[in-house]
Amino acid sequence: MKLDRAYFIIGNAYAGKSTAARLLAEKHGGVLLEENYHDRLLPQLDRDEFPRLTYTRDLADWHDFIRRSPAQYKAWYDGVTKECETLELRILNELPDDGRPVFVDTNISVETLRRIAAPNHVLVMLADPQVSVRRFFERPDREKQFLYRLIMDEPDPEAAMENYREGLKLINSQDVYDRFLRSGFPVILRDDSRTVSETLVLAEHIFGL
Repeated sequence: MKLDRAYFIIGNAYAGKSTAARLLAEKHGGVLLEENYHDRLLPQLDRDEFPRLTYTRDLADWHDFIRRSPAQYKAWYDGVTKECETLELRILNELPDDGRPVFVDTNISVETLRRIAAPNHVLVMLADPQVSVRRFFERPDREKQFLYRLIMDEPDPEAAMENYREGLKLINSQDVYDRFLRSGFPVILRDDSRTVSETLVLAEHIFGL
């Protein structure tokens, strides 16, 4: 697998990963593999091989998704992340070698990236862990608004919301943040006083673009 033209962006929620990857691809004429780019393979996945990813694909009642305990939600999320890595590496391996840079908003783990990524081709972007919990439903994307409506449909919406937020806290914990911070890769911390353009310049400098 030749990954010397792939640039990986990892980190936690609300750190600006998707925006950075998109703008870098636009500016540098690159290929964008945006968040959840593995979704294109979802319809053909075998449920025995990918039980976590196919859980949502085959879910009969989405209320079951939000009713899980925080620990169940965290275990499912961790499993999905590992399964996503398998698919993302498969997609990367099948990309045509046309010379263009590839910018990847990825689920690939720090440990795997240490083995496969070219030097200075991994960037960690981090936001305060509490931000993702506090602002999760502020984003207008369909997925989050769909989940919000499910929670509001519950007999006790307040309890359902608290249960879901507890799961988010486990996924976006301080421990997860610290492991990214200590990964050994260059880090950009979210700073709302910095413009998107200024953040883009920082990312370009780290990647040597």
